[in-house]
Amino acid sequence: METPATVPDEDFLRLDHQICFSLHAATRAFNGVYRDALKDLGLTYPQYLVMLVLWEHGELPVKGIGERLRLDSGTLSPLLKRLEAAGHVERRRSPEDERSVTVRPTAEGAALKERALSVPRRIAAATGLRLEEVRDLRDRLDTLTARLDRLDHPAPDGPAPCASDG
Repeated sequence: METPATVPDEDFLRLDHQICFSLHAATRAFNGVYRDALKDLGLTYPQYLVMLVLWEHGELPVKGIGERLRLDSGTLSPLLKRLEAAGHVERRRSPEDERSVTVRPTAEGAALKERALSVPRRIAAATGLRLEEVRDLRDRLDTLTARLDRLDHPAPDGPAPCASDG
């Protein structure tokens, strides 16, 4: 069995052995497919993610949206402003805490959900994977994410999360 200690150092520096690059390349490819699938909705992929969260949960504080999407407020605020300008969401300051802003879909934003129903099927079809394979891949990526989230920092003598597969 191959272990990090038995893999030549040079192999760890090969781009085609980097799991992080494979994930990055897959993400870029997904973004292209989503760009086409979302064109008719007038949404970018990050805006679509915001709308998914709001369709699922209704009104949420900006902080709650950011936590679910793993986005900071500096990234999220411009997205929300563009969605508000397009008429898809409404932002309101909390009467209890002026610092807190809540976001909810407008009637137009809620109606957009019906038009978005075809997007997941288009994306699934584009992968060429069976539904069970998609679910397995998602579960494995969720597990990987949870493991990486638990790390304070990589072990000094072990491979980093972007390490080669050998």
